[in-house]
Amino acid sequence: MSTEAEILNSSKTIAVVGLSAKSDRPSYRVASYLKENGYKIIPVNPGAKEILGESCYPDLSSVPVPVDVVDIFRRSEGVLPIVEEAIKIGARAMWMQEGVINEEAAARAREAGLLVVMDRCMFKEHRKLQRSKDS
Repeated sequence: MSTEAEILNSSKTIAVVGLSAKSDRPSYRVASYLKENGYKIIPVNPGAKEILGESCYPDLSSVPVPVDVVDIFRRSEGVLPIVEEAIKIGARAMWMQEGVINEEAAARAREAGLLVVMDRCMFKEHRKLQRSKDS
């Protein structure tokens, strides 16, 4: 089983770091799709109070429930502090969206025992998985 499939099949709660309140943004579309497909979405954005009908938190440390996956929509150079915070809160997996590539952060997450996906879209990977289940 791929790391992507393992994460998508075993996770329920996804903290989306950098989730935009604007419906035309990729982060909004991906999080909306994941929510429609049964995942609990936790928006992490210091500039918003609520996104997709969910309470928004300024950072991962403020999230009051356990997080399975941290899905990152941030610039590649800003990923390492997010990984450090994800490790601190006990997340099981780190998912860097398409175009988000940070080898140092990925290595740090793996050292701490997290599953890591980099430069992949959670929405596209979930759809692929669903199609393979349907066929």
